[in-house]
Amino acid sequence: MEKLNALRLGQRLAVEVPAGGPGRRAFVTIHPVTTPADDLARREGWKRTDRAREYLLTHRDYDAEVLDGFDYDLGAVVVQRAAATGEEELTAILQAWNLRPDRFLYPWQTDDPT
Repeated sequence: MEKLNALRLGQRLAVEVPAGGPGRRAFVTIHPVTTPADDLARREGWKRTDRAREYLLTHRDYDAEVLDGFDYDLGAVVVQRAAATGEEELTAILQAWNLRPDRFLYPWQTDDPT
């Protein structure tokens, strides 16, 4: 329930998944789409919950040697992307990608906007 609440509040979640080969690491991120209402709430010092929020899911495969550096995305490959409207669609995509929601970590911090 904690992770679902985090998503409703606009917090990004991520999970490490098997990579495409040796020397690689891969992650799937769930990025809740924020709206002007979220921006207003943030400026006022609170977070807005939204059960019908949209989500962007991205599965990326990275070069493990550069992952911890500034240029972590050098050699990165987008394996797949999807968009979901609402929690039911999000659940269906996670099932199709063989991902269990309880494996995702939060809070997930990154400068990557996608």
